Amino acid sequence: MHRWKVAPRRAVEIQNELRGKVSIEPLPPVSTVVGVDCAFGEEQIFATAVVWDVDGGAVMETRSLSRPLQFPYVPGLLSFREAPALMAVLRRVRSPFDAILCDGQGLAHPRRLGLACHLGVLLDKPAVGCAKSRLVGEHAQPGPARGAIAHLRYQDERVGTVLRTRTGVKPVFVSPGHRCDHPGAIELVLRCGGGFRLPEPVRRADRGVAAFKEKRLVR
Repeated sequence: MHRWKVAPRRAVEIQNELRGKVSIEPLPPVSTVVGVDCAFGEEQIFATAVVWDVDGGAVMETRSLSRPLQFPYVPGLLSFREAPALMAVLRRVRSPFDAILCDGQGLAHPRRLGLACHLGVLLDKPAVGCAKSRLVGEHAQPGPARGAIAHLRYQDERVGTVLRTRTGVKPVFVSPGHRCDHPGAIELVLRCGGGFRLPEPVRRADRGVAAFKEKRLVR
């Protein structure tokens, strides 16, 4: 563990230090996934975790919290803004989970340490990033059918996959975070699909944190 309230320069140093701890390996068997997402107010961050039964296709548990926002928006340092709240909400989860699915990047990051990598390393859990937009890299367009892929490459290295999760719908950007490889990340996102663009645990967390934020701000 490390301090979170640091200067951006130190945050970059921490990312470079943790980068060497990321393990890219075959994804172990997964039956439950926790999807996590955040939302922001002027001085607050809101976090939600949704535990998803992959084979049963059902929510097992949902937890949310809010806390003061302590890190500014700096491109490439999203994890320092979101991870403290996400780790706090994950500590409230009582259901077991085998992997973490983030609305964010994994390896597809300038220093190969996106949010999924950061959470995965600190919690020593398999983690996958599934983002709606690209942060780094170049790619061809995947085919139009669900399951079509194109490699996302950055600095002559494959850092992720452009994955079509629904036929005819914009793809998502999937990258391993920790204790997972590219095939495992693709498989997990597709297994968690519920007919929408985003995998169901992340989609539920996105909707849940928006509702939680609205409720707390109204109060």
